[in-house]
Amino acid sequence: MNIKQIEDKCFMHTYKRANLVIKKAKNQFIWDEKGKKYLDFFAGISVCNVGHCNNIVVKAIRSQINSFAHVSNLYYAPIQVELVANLVKRTFPWARVFLANSGAEANECAIKLARKWGYLNPSKFGNRYEIICFNNSFHGRTMATMAATGQTKFHEYLKPLQERFVFAEFNDINSVKKLIGNRTVAVMIEPIQGEGGIVPADRDFLKELRLLCDKNNLLLIFDEIQCGIGRTGKFYAFESYGIKPDIVTMAKSLANGLPLGAAVAGKKCADAFTYGDHGSTFGGNPVSCAAALAVSKIMNKTFLSNSTKIAKYIRKKLENLKSKYTIIREVRGIGLILGIDLSIAGKDIVNYCLEKGLIINCTHDTVLRLLPPLIINKKDVDCAIKILEEALKWQMKTLKK
Repeated sequence: MNIKQIEDKCFMHTYKRANLVIKKAKNQFIWDEKGKKYLDFFAGISVCNVGHCNNIVVKAIRSQINSFAHVSNLYYAPIQVELVANLVKRTFPWARVFLANSGAEANECAIKLARKWGYLNPSKFGNRYEIICFNNSFHGRTMATMAATGQTKFHEYLKPLQERFVFAEFNDINSVKKLIGNRTVAVMIEPIQGEGGIVPADRDFLKELRLLCDKNNLLLIFDEIQCGIGRTGKFYAFESYGIKPDIVTMAKSLANGLPLGAAVAGKKCADAFTYGDHGSTFGGNPVSCAAALAVSKIMNKTFLSNSTKIAKYIRKKLENLKSKYTIIREVRGIGLILGIDLSIAGKDIVNYCLEKGLIINCTHDTVLRLLPPLIINKKDVDCAIKILEEALKWQMKTLKK
């Protein structure tokens, strides 16, 4: 049996895989088992933001794994402490960090922390535990984070869901106001909805949301698992909006391919947890922490400035495609988290691009999702746009038949 037959026989059928068997990856490129080279404009779902097998990250991983790969969180791991100190410095003047293994786990931590804080800071009617989320959101696949996800397709067959999550309309502050009650403890939001179709929050909406949370003594939680770590041209997406949440969660690109998630809480709620309230056997793995610390050091002002310049270049090219092809309804996003909203399903265009050597993705059925490594250059953009345009021309001809 070949690898595809073995996978089909042995794996749970949870991933509908593309016809690509990966042999190696380096920087912005991937090679398949036959040696064919692909330009990667997906980066493992916004994971390898500083490129595949980045030399600095690989060096940090090797150095740490030669010392030790794991110790219990009951003991001190210097690289782990160095990373959280770095994250605190980047995030809030005063903060505490919990390290997990994934984005879903980081969000689980944020949810638990918010509810513990609500218990310690009740309304006159008692404990506060209800969290306002948003339609079209995505926060993870654990039972709690899935219940916080505002897309019913993820809830099918799994009810009853964990309570109490309620859903407002994204970019509609009045819909949030209507949901605030005596049991409300927090608002949880992605500054840019990723799985929901690359939909950025309006700047004024997030500012109003911050004021609304302050007025009602609620926690504001930002899920930056897909849109953070340089993706918008800033280390955090919230920096692009000029406001700060009370808790920010991250994962994906934090360790550039190794499993690591983090929840960073500000002064308002960070002390709500005490010993034994939360934990993880593997969370904050030392090797993953070494990779994350290397990523953080790479993400300096020069690096982010260069990614911002290339983001402007690709955005101009995509807007030009929109002016030429009527099936493109809108180009959305900030920095290098970009969505091309189509009037048709995008699956065939994704497959065409893959065949021609370009890796992109389609989310929400009709949105072509571009999440390239932040190290791409103009030559890479020109190559990607050429293939995309070929795919659009082919699709237009197919529709006319």
